[in-house]
Amino acid sequence: MKYMMFVCSDTEPDTDRAPAPDIEKWVADNDAAGRRLRGAALAPDSTATTVRVRNGKVLITDGPFTETKEIIVGFDLLDCVDLDEAIEVARTHPMARAGRIEIRPFADFEQ
Repeated sequence: MKYMMFVCSDTEPDTDRAPAPDIEKWVADNDAAGRRLRGAALAPDSTATTVRVRNGKVLITDGPFTETKEIIVGFDLLDCVDLDEAIEVARTHPMARAGRIEIRPFADFEQ
């Protein structure tokens, strides 16, 4: 099952002083196991452009949505057996402690 894993900042990171997991090891382990199909960090939120259409007009704003304090800083496309495996993959990502991880399955519109 395919999942999009959004890697996000968080205003309340973990306060545990234990060393954070190594991102390079996380990537290598999950790539080798076939669980991580693709991933990338995103450019800073200062480079974001928000596009909306309202009443037929295109509204363009520099930057991310202003209503949120957390921002998406990267993503990983996962291929896991089930949600439990996707949660385990997300749990071991360094940003699970420094930020937050959102896992969302791909929609199946053929059902």
